[in-house]
Amino acid sequence: MTPLEKEQKLRRMIREMGSMAIAYSGGVDSTYLLKIAADEIGSNALAVTASSPAYPARERQRAQELARQIGARQITIESKETEIPQFVQNPPNRCYYCKLDLFQHIAEIAVAEELSWLVDGSTHDDLDDHRPGMAALKQMQVRSPLRECGFTKDDIRQRSKALGLPTWNLPSFACLASRFPYGKTITEEALKRVDQAESALYDLGFRVIRVRHHGDTARIEIGQDEINRLLEGDLRNRVVEAIREAGYKYVSLDLEGYRTGSMNEVLGNSNWNAR
Repeated sequence: MTPLEKEQKLRRMIREMGSMAIAYSGGVDSTYLLKIAADEIGSNALAVTASSPAYPARERQRAQELARQIGARQITIESKETEIPQFVQNPPNRCYYCKLDLFQHIAEIAVAEELSWLVDGSTHDDLDDHRPGMAALKQMQVRSPLRECGFTKDDIRQRSKALGLPTWNLPSFACLASRFPYGKTITEEALKRVDQAESALYDLGFRVIRVRHHGDTARIEIGQDEINRLLEGDLRNRVVEAIREAGYKYVSLDLEGYRTGSMNEVLGNSNWNAR
């Protein structure tokens, strides 16, 4: 099935569903899903965006602007992950507890708005990664129309470009909690430190960025094509200065560069996708 055929199937599915509350981050997948839903069912699609220390302010602002451009209804809710003990303790299935809490809040909104479905932007590609949050989606009866229609990330980027969405070539995003090694406590202060460090790197012109938090040490992952640029004398010094201003004592560069889920490499073959 071609990406266009998948989109046609998605449009039919959304029309049949009738109304939905969409967990909306402003990323590649959820923006494409929101665009199609807004096209097909208008105000019966409600974008729900979480605001918390685990989500950078720049991401929330972009989500709001994109929803406005699409013409979709959107509300922002305060999520309080740092008040969830299992989130703070940061076990390998941390995302289960975070997603469960988020969709419990979205479910309340859906009931109040008389919306039929809870929906997220998971794709077929997510089945191949460490995704303990999937158990929470199943528990809360959340549907994933993109995954149900067989969309891969590449499919979504292709169709997003065709529809003129500015997110088509946006780097993948994950919440800031993904920057912490499993078992290391997540605090609001540490999340803000990571956010400040990554924001500084974006301001310096880097496009694909992760600052992995290892106590006093920041381990920087950037795109392979940006490593040489970072190592240039003056820019390297500016990066070190910016990371230290964020509160880190030591700054290291991961020579493998950015890769999705690098914190999951320690898990081996363990299956944490279930609760």
